[in-house]
This record gives sequence, C-alpha cells and structure tokens, in this order.
Amino acid sequence: MKIHKEGYKILVISFTVLCLLNVVLYLLLGNALIFYPLSLLLLSLFLLILNFFRSPKRVFPHMEKGIVSCPADGTIVVIEEVMENEYFHDKRLQVSIFMNVFNVHINWMPISGKILHSSHQKGRFMAAYLPKSSTENERSTVVIETPDGIQILARQVAGALAKRIVTYPKEGQECQINQQMGFIKFGSRVDIYLPLGSEILVEMEQKVRGNITAIARLS
Repeated sequence: MKIHKEGYKILVISFTVLCLLNVVLYLLLGNALIFYPLSLLLLSLFLLILNFFRSPKRVFPHMEKGIVSCPADGTIVVIEEVMENEYFHDKRLQVSIFMNVFNVHINWMPISGKILHSSHQKGRFMAAYLPKSSTENERSTVVIETPDGIQILARQVAGALAKRIVTYPKEGQECQINQQMGFIKFGSRVDIYLPLGSEILVEMEQKVRGNITAIARLS
C-alpha cells in the first residue's frame, strides 16, 4: 500500500508516540493480561491512521469531452440548484460528496483546464454533512475554466475532525484530470458547482470513487 506524502510526518509522530505508550504500559503492567488488549488497541489505532493516508493510483476511465470526474471518494449528500455567493454570484448546480474517516482522502481535479482562482477561507469546523458547512466551515476554493470557456468551482470543506486542508493548484496553472487537487485530513467533504443545464450522472446517497466515477456532463 502506497502512503500519501501528506501522511509522512503524522505517521512518524503517531508511531513514535504509540511505541512510547506501549513501553509505558509494559513498565506499569508487566505481563498482566490487561496489557495485551491495550497494546492491540494502540496497534489498531496506528493501522487506522495508516489506512487514512493510503494513496491508490487511479486513472479516470471516462475521457469524453465535457465529462466531470468525481473529485473524492464518499457519498453524494447534495444535488440541488443553489446560489453560489462567493465567486460566481449566480445560480449553479451543486453536487457534494461527504467523506468519512474510512474513505481515501485525496482530492482529484474534476476537469481539465486552467486555474482561474484559488483561495482559502477560515471558518468553523461543523460536521461536514451539514448544509451550512459549505459556507461556514474552513474551506478552499478552486475555479477551473475548460478550453471551451466553461467554468466550474470545486470547494474542499473541512469537517468536525478535519483541521488542515491542502490545496495544490495555483492561479494561472494548467490542470488535467488525473492530477491531484489536494488532501483533507480527517473527515470532510468536497462540493462541485456546475453551470445550470449540466447533466448530473449520480444520485443522492450514491457511493462514489474519486477519479473513477463520472458525476456530470457539461452542456
């Protein structure tokens, strides 16, 4: 299993701390029976963190013109027409993917084009499945323009446990499907804002896979 670069530091620190805790427990408890389930619990905790930072290699299989790739693993929790007030200031189709702690937390570029805008907004850390999290939580926003001049917005939203959003693209850069957009640490969601008239290819509560599932077709 390949580990994502965003996890290297956390995994080293976690492994060191858990090893020290294991040594302390042994010094306090010796060979008492309670030591073994506690030691197993610490090992399970490290494996959970290790699993969180896994980095699968994926290639988007639907390379048709106008197809929007799902940017994250998770569950579709929003499909609706909304007013997007931070960048477009007009109505858009919003599709949101909620990621739990067991999902891969890499975020991929949803479409190829040019980065027109990249910004980070500080905010709250409410549960990411709540509707208000899109506008009130800590978040990063990326706007991409396709070669045909169609603009879509991808927003990484922090959750109750997520304390750091990593966003790679910079304004003016070219981007491609299959490239990583960023990483959100420990529970989160990703919102996509599409032009009205786009054909949505997913359904509510559908389980989706980042850089594998096609979520929309641009009109």
